Amino acid sequence: MTLEFVDKSTVSLENFTGSDIAVARAAWVSNYGEDAREKDSNRVAGLINFLYTNRHMSPFEHGQFTFFIDTPIFVAREFMRHRTFSYNEWSGRYSDLQPRFYLPNKERPLIQAGKVGAYTFEPGSDEQYARLLVETRRAYAQAWYAYKEMIDQGIAREVARNVLPVGIMTKFYATVNPRNLMQFLDLRTDPTALAEIRYVAGEMEKIFAIHMPLTHNAWRKQHEGSSS
Repeated sequence: MTLEFVDKSTVSLENFTGSDIAVARAAWVSNYGEDAREKDSNRVAGLINFLYTNRHMSPFEHGQFTFFIDTPIFVAREFMRHRTFSYNEWSGRYSDLQPRFYLPNKERPLIQAGKVGAYTFEPGSDEQYARLLVETRRAYAQAWYAYKEMIDQGIAREVARNVLPVGIMTKFYATVNPRNLMQFLDLRTDPTALAEIRYVAGEMEKIFAIHMPLTHNAWRKQHEGSSS
């Protein structure tokens, strides 16, 4: 089977419940029976900004995003640090894995400089990128060959997969409420975050902005202010 190399993760929205008005209704719970449904958009936007600025966060918990993410295993493991998500991932125990591997494109910084806690990442040379391609493809091909040989010999998938690298692609569902999504975005859109998860977080942010634009705007204003 031919190996497939991809240079980007993909993110899609599997399911969404909630809205900006749902955040407002949660905050207005004490007078819900009066006029919470009729609050105009300007009042909703102002309230959401007030809630987020003053860290009154519980109203942002009444909603849910379920993302379907196709990404290298090393990015998926970064996600697992966020224990406020619920996950279900492709299982290499119960089905054969696919020969799809992450191969960085030339825009991905290659050089790490500085010291722990203050690293900077800089572009590599043409020669370094060429070496990256050669060695990464070679390692992937060798690992995949070993995996398939063991599968063909009847060795269990859960044992054969041990030879595969963290650059192989995986797929998983990740479900999170808006409050915890914003906390994830705070960390994973930061310029110091791993480049590959920063890309995934950016794709998730685009979906967030479409479905909860007022909440996204409130988050974005605070995020940009804290980053400046």
